[in-house]
Amino acid sequence: MISRNWSRKSIAFAVAIAVLSVYSMVALAKPGQQKNSGELSVSGQVSVNGTSAISGATVFSDSVIATAANSSAVVSLGKLGRVELLPNTTVRLSFGNGNISASLDSGRLQIATLAGTAAIVTTKDGAAVADASQAANFMVDVECGDMRVNSQAGLVDLRAGSKIVHIAAGTTETAGTPQPGTRCTRLAAPAMHGLHGGALAALLLAAGGAIAAAILAGRSSNNDLNFGGAVTVVSPTR
Repeated sequence: MISRNWSRKSIAFAVAIAVLSVYSMVALAKPGQQKNSGELSVSGQVSVNGTSAISGATVFSDSVIATAANSSAVVSLGKLGRVELLPNTTVRLSFGNGNISASLDSGRLQIATLAGTAAIVTTKDGAAVADASQAANFMVDVECGDMRVNSQAGLVDLRAGSKIVHIAAGTTETAGTPQPGTRCTRLAAPAMHGLHGGALAALLLAAGGAIAAAILAGRSSNNDLNFGGAVTVVSPTR
């Protein structure tokens, strides 16, 4: 009889401990205390916090992600959006609670957000800020030492010191001074700086006019050939 009572008490005690453990785990697993995470897709050599990473790996908020040459990575953040790292890029990425924050050390970073998500990319020269009121898509490029922000969609600002510039979709704004290096491909390509809209059209029109004038001059000279003196015709029968 006594052994049965002890057995029942032991079982009841074990059940109580198990229930207490479950409640403790539920309390520790509150959503507000869980660390935000995203899913990684890679091409080539990519590292997260100094460790080589593969596609399908989990990326937690406040991670440092780096891509090697000819490599890229995409971090899918669900309802927040996605972040793409192009080759030779290093960034510290944080996200959660309707925000994406990136500290870009080198390379190029493309961010696409859904409506309701704000995004900010900081560099040594300033910050690119996307408003949460609508979806946004923009790239930040520090490959050449300066900061270039290209907006494809949304409300994106470039903030550098006390200066705030609104970047219209399809346009680019810059901050800082370019410093061409071994990884800088942007400045290696020839570009016609300062030629926009009407100026470029005028240049092309002038070039076309010059070509047309040269063609007409050539035709005119061929039609007006003037041989001095008499022309002697040699008969083939001679």
